[in-house]
Amino acid sequence: MPSFELNTNVSKHKVTPEFLKNLSKLVASTLGKPESYVTVSIKPDQYIIWGGTDEPCGFASLMSIGQLGIEQNKKHSAVISDYINKQLGIPPNRCYINFVDSRPSMVGYNGSTFHDILGGN
Repeated sequence: MPSFELNTNVSKHKVTPEFLKNLSKLVASTLGKPESYVTVSIKPDQYIIWGGTDEPCGFASLMSIGQLGIEQNKKHSAVISDYINKQLGIPPNRCYINFVDSRPSMVGYNGSTFHDILGGN
């Protein structure tokens, strides 16, 4: 159920299968969730301007059922920003991450929702 999506002006040539696989593991690890539920989507080569320049930048969304909050998001932001900076050259001050804490009933999977899968009331 965790889903990470990044829109960036960085070239698709920098987004390798290894980058995606390592980011998937990183998202699972920082959230404490099974990687088997994690999705990662990178949309490179976008026309994005940040602060009037076209230097590497992006905006992202991390959706999860739980494991998001004031202190947790600080950790997630640091871990993900560091990886994206090292691998894609996007400085942490040029990438927003929007955290979305979804209710189990609002996330569908396998013809049902996580409300039923996780045994919600």
